[in-house]
Amino acid sequence: MSDGHEHDEEGYTGPATLLIDDKELAVELELRGYFQPIDGYYRWYGRIKQNQDLTELASGKKIKATVRTPHGEAVAELSDPDPWNRYRVMGTSRPPFATDLVSG
Repeated sequence: MSDGHEHDEEGYTGPATLLIDDKELAVELELRGYFQPIDGYYRWYGRIKQNQDLTELASGKKIKATVRTPHGEAVAELSDPDPWNRYRVMGTSRPPFATDLVSG
């Protein structure tokens, strides 16, 4: 029986480092993730708090980055800054935070 939750979400909120090309940016972000049983992938996503260095580097465009937290790192895509210049971040497979849903 469903408990009203479509996905069992996990996540991370706090400091992170973005690796974009040869640059490292210290950022604050909020991430959530869930296992999608239909296609067998773990999907994670979130928003990066407004960061002037990121705004200048990305210029509102979609870019690839590595997200590093105290729990790990993962390749991601940054896109869609909202009106407050908080960039959307998303990835597939192993997330940069602790989870029991993705195996070694």
